[in-house]
Amino acid sequence: MSDTNSSPNASILIPVYNEEVLVTTAVEQLIDELASRLPDLTYEILVTENGSSDRTLELAYELEKRFEAVRAIHSPEPNYGLALRRAMLEARGTYVLCDEIDICDVDFHARALEILMAGEADLVIGSKAHADAQDKRPVLRRTATLVLNGMLRVLLGFTGTDTHGLKAFNRERLLPVVSMCIVDKDIFASEFVIRSERQKYTLVEIPVTIEEKRPPSINLFKRVPHVLKSLARLTWAIRVAKRS
Repeated sequence: MSDTNSSPNASILIPVYNEEVLVTTAVEQLIDELASRLPDLTYEILVTENGSSDRTLELAYELEKRFEAVRAIHSPEPNYGLALRRAMLEARGTYVLCDEIDICDVDFHARALEILMAGEADLVIGSKAHADAQDKRPVLRRTATLVLNGMLRVLLGFTGTDTHGLKAFNRERLLPVVSMCIVDKDIFASEFVIRSERQKYTLVEIPVTIEEKRPPSINLFKRVPHVLKSLARLTWAIRVAKRS
């Protein structure tokens, strides 16, 4: 259930870009599943639209009118990282759950909240590359995740198995990390996890099952130049500039 009069237990953040086919049904199903699986949870859902050229923003505003729990956020630039960062900063919940419109995994929410509420972690990562995970995405997508995580380990000393996708964290404790981040788009999510690890926050990975409901809204190969540029900038900031 939602609570508009006080801070909710959880803020669920969903960046969206050109998702007119999926956004309405995905949010409706998420609300239904939250009522069934987590009936005592007070929550808000932040649909953080960024630069869509279709009806996604219009539909997000319609959802905001229909459901008290939903807030629509508009950013004019197609930029996943900036949309996610903005939602993190505007979230009101004690715990923040970062979701994806084509996943909306309430099972992850329930398991992550249990860990956070027990004080066992500051940040919970739903890992697609965990030994017990079931990643049902196409081979190219799975390979890209492994390559990126390998680069993060080599360049930045990351010790986990995944950085992008489902995450949950204690908002008050991790907000300072958001302010440290310097890159955007796809690599913002990775930087957030890596900086949290380097700042000695407690990170816990749990396996997830991933079966996307549609192909990526942005072509994988179009992301590569910005990913490489962001990785170079981040490596310089963490490994080189910090020492000088």
